[in-house]
Amino acid sequence: MTELEIKFTELVREYKSTVYYVCMMFAESPDETEDLVQEALVNMWRGFQSANDVCKSWVWRVTMNSCITIDRKKKKRSKECPLTADIESVMRSDSSDNNANVKMLYDRIHRLNPFDRAIVMLWLEGTSYDEIGEIMGITTKNVSVRLLRIKEQLKKMNDGK
Repeated sequence: MTELEIKFTELVREYKSTVYYVCMMFAESPDETEDLVQEALVNMWRGFQSANDVCKSWVWRVTMNSCITIDRKKKKRSKECPLTADIESVMRSDSSDNNANVKMLYDRIHRLNPFDRAIVMLWLEGTSYDEIGEIMGITTKNVSVRLLRIKEQLKKMNDGK
């Protein structure tokens, strides 16, 4: 293994849960999550050699951009061929109140536009407003305002889509 490959492997080990978490929030099934993870890792490898500052925010940006790109392509294809997987029954199969609330929140977050979804995911992970702003390319104040609006949007959503 080359030194570059060793450093990349260490990076993946350090941030694998972050990559998986982001991909999971964009995916509609476990298989799709794995596909998104693979795509994100490929894109990370492509940019790793030329990246000046490889850190958590870099991993977030590359992973989210990979997921957003795939999400856009998927939506374009779904307009052309409206075949969608029905995961609603699977998501609601557990009767536990706590799991039902988590699934409801996950479903609502999944319906947000990709940019807002990314902000919420960062916030739920405990990322500071400053760091969210840095990752997303917006001001800290904009993060605060967007999160307020997103929370209101999530509250107004109903489960009937």
